Amino acid sequence: MLRKLFQGVAFLGCLAVGILLGHYAIEKKSPSEETPAWVREVARDLDEDMVRHFLEEVDALQIRDNLRELTKTPHMATTAGDERTVQYMLDRWKDPHSGLDHVWTDQYLVYLSFPDPLTPNRVTVVGGSGAVLYTARETEKGYGPNPDQDQPDVVQPYAAYSPAGHPQGKLVYANQGRVSDYQYLNQTMDLRGTIAITRYGGAGRADKAINAAPYGVSGVLVYTDPQDINDGLMSDLNQTYPYSWYMPPSGVERGSFGSQYGDMLTPYLAAREDTYRIPVENITGVPPIPIQPIGFEDAYALICALGGVSAPTTWQGAFNCTYNLGAPGFTPTSAFNNSVVKLDVYNRGELKNSSNVMGVIRGSVEPDRYVIYGNHRDSWVHGAIDPSSGTSVMLELTRVLGTMVKQGKWRPRRSIIFGSWGAEEFGLIGSAEYTEQYSALLSERTVAYINVDISVSANATLRASAMPSTQSVIFTAAKQVKAPGLDSASVYDNWVKVNNRSSPAHGTIPRVGVLSGAGSDYAAFVHYLGITSMDLAYTYDRTKTKARIYPAYHTAYDTFDYASRFIDPGFVSHQAVARTAGNVLIRLADSLLLPLNCSDYAESLEAYLQTAVDLYRTQLSEHNISLEPLQRAVASFRSAAEGLNQLIRNSDLAKETPLKVRRINDQLMLLDRSFLDPVAFPHKYAFRHVLWASSSAGQPTFPGLADAFVAAKASGLATDWLEVHRHVSILSQAIEGAAHTLLDVI
Repeated sequence: MLRKLFQGVAFLGCLAVGILLGHYAIEKKSPSEETPAWVREVARDLDEDMVRHFLEEVDALQIRDNLRELTKTPHMATTAGDERTVQYMLDRWKDPHSGLDHVWTDQYLVYLSFPDPLTPNRVTVVGGSGAVLYTARETEKGYGPNPDQDQPDVVQPYAAYSPAGHPQGKLVYANQGRVSDYQYLNQTMDLRGTIAITRYGGAGRADKAINAAPYGVSGVLVYTDPQDINDGLMSDLNQTYPYSWYMPPSGVERGSFGSQYGDMLTPYLAAREDTYRIPVENITGVPPIPIQPIGFEDAYALICALGGVSAPTTWQGAFNCTYNLGAPGFTPTSAFNNSVVKLDVYNRGELKNSSNVMGVIRGSVEPDRYVIYGNHRDSWVHGAIDPSSGTSVMLELTRVLGTMVKQGKWRPRRSIIFGSWGAEEFGLIGSAEYTEQYSALLSERTVAYINVDISVSANATLRASAMPSTQSVIFTAAKQVKAPGLDSASVYDNWVKVNNRSSPAHGTIPRVGVLSGAGSDYAAFVHYLGITSMDLAYTYDRTKTKARIYPAYHTAYDTFDYASRFIDPGFVSHQAVARTAGNVLIRLADSLLLPLNCSDYAESLEAYLQTAVDLYRTQLSEHNISLEPLQRAVASFRSAAEGLNQLIRNSDLAKETPLKVRRINDQLMLLDRSFLDPVAFPHKYAFRHVLWASSSAGQPTFPGLADAFVAAKASGLATDWLEVHRHVSILSQAIEGAAHTLLDVI
């Protein structure tokens, strides 16, 4: 027994010596050599040096050259100019030195509306004998020796989707064409058979005619008042373009006169060639009566000749005359006495092929997670600002990022998809059809959507509208970019100085807007699919001008000359937007943990809730409707958000299992999907996000609740108060459900 014990000890001793000899005889590997390459790649985080390199490479002169090329000719959707732009995008994105991994086009057969090129629309004043006493301009005035406005492909100003027709009648002034404006007129005059002249603003384009039709109005004119766009300036001798950025007297804002987005004949279906289409006569949300836009020089001649009583003070504009209502018709002392206004509209609808140009940089670790960056390509005329400022920025981003990929210096963690959307100006058609065709795929895989449409409309400050969870990453990016024209200030510093708010958590910060309407291609991503989105641009300081948008908007004056002389000389604001948006894009595509903050979302919910309590609680209690379920839901969301943030703070994610990182990222990525309710807004086409749907109530609170409350208060009907209760329940359950998605398990 003792002998066996000694033998065992000897064996163990030899084993120990062998282990020691082996340990020191074999060269010890470094930790990196012991870790498989795929593990290191999975744990890889954002490289700040790469971000700095990207910022250095973004070139203002390249953006300028892009814009010059994009604006050589008009490129209205599906025209020859648009097709040339499609090919230009394809050539750039297929470049062997700076292109993308894969490039293609998606085509859709969509319903568009055009004027008759052989028979222009006309607006005339016709006397009792049938003689034409006045004819409004059919084209905009050109300036200079070779004016862009005289190019043959410049489309006549018209209202897309206005029906054809030839109404005539006495003229009345209807302010902004709101329901309340027509109600006011109807109190003192018979509107049947009249022609209404309205100004842009206050109501949507189509609504100006939709609101008029029930009162018997037979046709509508719309113009841009100098008070609303030019700070009152009117003369093209020394005040407006070509002397400044202001709209000249003959400038006319074109536009789509439809109140829904996407192809009108294929609702909720992608407009492929073989897709079912509803009959044209079943289209809703378009003008039921003819409507035509005109310049303010023609509006001046018509409005200043109107008779009747003076319009209310709030209806008065910049013309040096009193805006009368028209009793209806012109004053007896005018040259138009006893005359009528006649509209001859020859618009026609057509099915046309429209292309989205798509490109992708494939992700190295999570290729099935997408960050999408988009901008529409089509314009009404040359479109230097809308949308080519955005397209020129997008092309510079793809040049810089594509070059880094081709040189093997970088590849993003997640895939980046670039979209050049077609037919946006006719109702966000390209992006809407894309989301309808790929809805299942995009819902499952998309991290975020970045929209940069009008990238620069002025050079004062950054403007961002976004989901609250993206606020922090936008701020981070803006702090790293130098503000154009300022020696040491960042884009963030300048932004917080020009437009700020007070945050309970962060103090004074820049004000970020909400994506509550359908103003650009983010609409389908936000409202239909619930994808976290943002819209970025450089714009003007709204305290220094009354302009509701840049003055050349949708006119023939939105040219390279206009952009380079009056909007962004030197293209340094374009460069700042490219750097900021590109920085955000890289962070979303390359960070190990998605840079989305659900606590900032909680703060927005709490602000909306407080407004609802302040405005509605007293009257709701009178109808036995309690806001307590909503208050509990918001509190639950705050608790869940803080819990997830605590988990993130306590985790060294680079050393965690990849499944844990993926799980947290999915919670952040899918948060906005939790707020979708397909039946919350049955009368609002493709609006499903209960927090950011459009609202007519004008209050910074939950849109469905706000609209329902206004309707119930106006009618007093029990059924309308039941609708208010329904929206309280919709919100409470959606927010509570979203809170549960931030927890590990139920």
